[in-house]
Amino acid sequence: MNKLLATLMSTLIAGAAFAQTTAPVAPATPAVVKAEAKADKSVAAAVKSEAKVDAKADAKIEKADAKAAETKSEALTKADKTKAKADAKVVKADPEDKAKVAAKADKTDAKAELKADKAVIKADTKAATVGVKAAGDKAAASAETTAVKAEAKADVKAAATK
Repeated sequence: MNKLLATLMSTLIAGAAFAQTTAPVAPATPAVVKAEAKADKSVAAAVKSEAKVDAKADAKIEKADAKAAETKSEALTKADKTKAKADAKVVKADPEDKAKVAAKADKTDAKAELKADKAVIKADTKAATVGVKAAGDKAAASAETTAVKAEAKADVKAAATK
């Protein structure tokens, strides 16, 4: 949520800064005024769209991280339960069978650890994948905003030459 607020605030500040830029030296003909108004509108829409994409991407990242943490916690808890059951069997075993049961418990512990490690790795990989995709979405949105700004600037410049 903090990232969302930060994104929205930075967008507002950027929009305010853009709105306060000095007017070009070119004469304010009706075509120039119209082009500037159109440019301001398109840039504002692009900035708003970029902020929306950034907020969605941040939300996806947070959700993926939370799910990964939950999955890892569940996997580790399950491994601990499996180990505890195996250890309980060792404690209950007859003295002559204790070595055999302990060896079997060690194998069970190792398998449980391996399974938990695989689950943790898989969860981290999924979260990282979501993060990379979200970063790509953010970069694409930023590039689109930059392109819209450049087009708007070119349109105003063209209108000034008419």
